[in-house]
Amino acid sequence: MKSYAVRLRRGADLMQSIEEFCVKNAIKAGVVLSAVGCVSKGRVRDASGVTIVDIDEHMEIVSLMGTVSEKRCHLHVSFSKEDLSVVGGHLVVGNIINTTCELVIGELEGYVYDVEFDEETGYKELIIRQADGA
Repeated sequence: MKSYAVRLRRGADLMQSIEEFCVKNAIKAGVVLSAVGCVSKGRVRDASGVTIVDIDEHMEIVSLMGTVSEKRCHLHVSFSKEDLSVVGGHLVVGNIINTTCELVIGELEGYVYDVEFDEETGYKELIIRQADGA
């Protein structure tokens, strides 16, 4: 596994930064290994797959996990609020880094992620393929 470590700075959008990083580095199949930092505002989609909730307060990133590639990033996030309650959901654009985010991404050798519409779920879903020559 090849790994990348990057620090996102104040004002960066968490989701957009990860997507751009994957495109720039031509990541075919990867996973978020670690992410710590904080946001000045959060934005997540709930389990309905429809409702997006804006959380307009400073929060710590306590968990970020999921699959990433140059084609698709599917991430779930948990935040700790100032009162120490935890909220989370599907990461969408709109989570703005406050001071920092220390991010580590692992690239999985021998695999390629792709997407394909799944009639059962109604979403474009992850397809995992063996890389050519693997």
